[in-house]
Amino acid sequence: MEGAFAIARQFAERAFHFDSQAELASGLEACALELGFSYFALLHHVDLRKHWQRMIRIDNYPAGWTERFIGSRLFLEDPVFCASLMTNIGFPWDSIGKLIRVSRTQRQILEAARREGLNCGFTVPAHIPGEAHGSCSFACASARTFSHDCMLAAQLVGSFAFQAARRICCARCPLRLQAVQLTPRQRDCVELVAQGKTDWEIAMILGLKEDSVTKVVDAARRRYDVANRTELVVAALFDGQISFNTVRHWQYQFAPCSSVNSRTSR
Repeated sequence: MEGAFAIARQFAERAFHFDSQAELASGLEACALELGFSYFALLHHVDLRKHWQRMIRIDNYPAGWTERFIGSRLFLEDPVFCASLMTNIGFPWDSIGKLIRVSRTQRQILEAARREGLNCGFTVPAHIPGEAHGSCSFACASARTFSHDCMLAAQLVGSFAFQAARRICCARCPLRLQAVQLTPRQRDCVELVAQGKTDWEIAMILGLKEDSVTKVVDAARRRYDVANRTELVVAALFDGQISFNTVRHWQYQFAPCSSVNSRTSR
């Protein structure tokens, strides 16, 4: 798409100066139209029925679809939300089947969205440690194939738009600026707690005394101000202090595209 990068660059420059959600929404809507999209949605992937001060939700989707999407809790199984968890770069909606196994309910959600005018789209995931997952989606009323330049431009716009929304949200309701920082020893112990190890086992693995392990874990718990070890593990995973891969050693097993597509078409 000729001029797509110029459009994205112009939006990125303006994004640093948006002062309100209304201003961001207006700028994002104009940018989306220039890129050939009819709609946009900038969202945290949370329970959209609730109105949290720190929640990002800015969109111009058709009112009928928004009401149904939230009222019927379609966000719980939304295939776009689910697919965005499997990648850190933008993706067109017609490639969702390559990222997740689309269930019957999810196919019905996509079809219902098409009937409301959200025929095809492109979604940019947003994964920030210590915050809810989110995304910036662009949608079209009619079917189209996105050019490479258009998708790259949408990736840039979506990323800058989400960051602008976070900045505006911080100004309205200050967010924690950074995750709690565990010491290396605390991180080692919390990882082993997450693996189900007892304090005695952790002591044997790390060459410590059992009561020393207990003190280290309790110190980590106090840093997060949580009541028990389960909350500590959840908080540390959420903040990125420890990773799922170190807690449980496994890898994603991607099936060939043909076999995935054959299953999702049933």
